Amino acid sequence: MRKYIQLRKTLLCLLFVGLGWPVSTHAQKIKWNKVRILVYTKNGKGYVHDNIANSKTAILALGKQNGFAVDTTSDPSKFTDENLKQYDCLVFSNTNNDVFDTDAQRVALMRYIQAGGNFVGLHSASGTERKWRWFKDLLGGTFFWHEPGQSFSVKILDPKNPSLAHLGKTWPRQTDEFYFIKELGVNLNVLAVNDHSTIQKPAGKALDTFGDVFPSVWWHEYDGGRSFYTSLGHQKEDYEKEDLRQHILGAIEWAIGPQKPRNYSKAYATSPQDAVRNTIPALSK
Repeated sequence: MRKYIQLRKTLLCLLFVGLGWPVSTHAQKIKWNKVRILVYTKNGKGYVHDNIANSKTAILALGKQNGFAVDTTSDPSKFTDENLKQYDCLVFSNTNNDVFDTDAQRVALMRYIQAGGNFVGLHSASGTERKWRWFKDLLGGTFFWHEPGQSFSVKILDPKNPSLAHLGKTWPRQTDEFYFIKELGVNLNVLAVNDHSTIQKPAGKALDTFGDVFPSVWWHEYDGGRSFYTSLGHQKEDYEKEDLRQHILGAIEWAIGPQKPRNYSKAYATSPQDAVRNTIPALSK
């Protein structure tokens, strides 16, 4: 039986590597005093998480502690070329459903990414703009379902990534939501997976795409920019805890990657439905 379990683990690991999950990651040193980020918290019609205020407080505190500037907004009119070009990273913190009023705002997000901008999605950000193909591909998929909030374990696949380097091999989540994401991208670099075998009260809609685990933290390059997503962080109290704060800080650091200004000469979008021209190899470096 032990040999069977070990063989299963080995095959699962090879599956992730074969799909480009994860790749070797080495953090770039960030000059935090040169960084400015925008935290976006808009929710459309539907469920609104009660963790948004705490998430803003947490990221503002991270900015103060590490010397980078943080702006926060729930106003979609801030999505213009002129405004977005100043930001090294956009953090969509628990956004949900339709979060833009106009296609021009959506195009501004596209152009920002195409200009070399960077994106971080936290928790319910995967439920954002569920009918917009480009955004779903930017994030890496779109929300399908979650188990009722409870404890479960997260397996760390890449302990060198700055979003996970402060954790052990397993990250116990005392209470969180085990997310299942559909329409997953094929070039995702998966950094951590939720272990469904540790769920005590399953509710019956779990996807078994990857057996007993499901990707929960990943990054990839997309349409000229970098994107990082974590499905963890449902409880508002978690944003007061050091483990999740360091996870978010590392996510921002990794999304920024090689620190460089936006280059809008590479931005080409004129419509939310424009085809992606900037294709990225499956194994990004």
